[in-house]
Amino acid sequence: MIVRDATAADAVAACEVMRASIAELCAADHGNDADVLARWLANKTPEHFASWLADADASLMVAVEDEVVLAVGRVKDDGEITLNYVAPAARFRGVSTALLNAMEVRARSRGATHCHLASTETARRFYLARDYTEIGMSESMFGTSACYLMSKAL
Repeated sequence: MIVRDATAADAVAACEVMRASIAELCAADHGNDADVLARWLANKTPEHFASWLADADASLMVAVEDEVVLAVGRVKDDGEITLNYVAPAARFRGVSTALLNAMEVRARSRGATHCHLASTETARRFYLARDYTEIGMSESMFGTSACYLMSKAL
């Protein structure tokens, strides 16, 4: 498995990973509420992927194995992690940790001293186990159950 910068050719597979991750792994957050799920999935499209890829102030990255996209992440140059999704079949294999590490390295190389993010209930333990600290709560994303603001010094 390798982590690399995403390309336009990754768009469809990456969006499938994000959509499956949300639908299948984040039920504690969306509660299988069709409206919440629709709002959350609305921007997980190849068109949005292309706009994320074109953003010069952020890095869109994928973890791949044998050219199969296993995870998708995005980190802004200021250290804000805006995407971090893993394919359900790749969960608990170290893929998410490798992707997170790569995003932190990228943020640090672009001058960030901290990474920060808004975590779901589902991902909260993952980030806490990787030295992120809760710094507050925010309005829920897309109508999900909770939104934990987290930070980690690089």
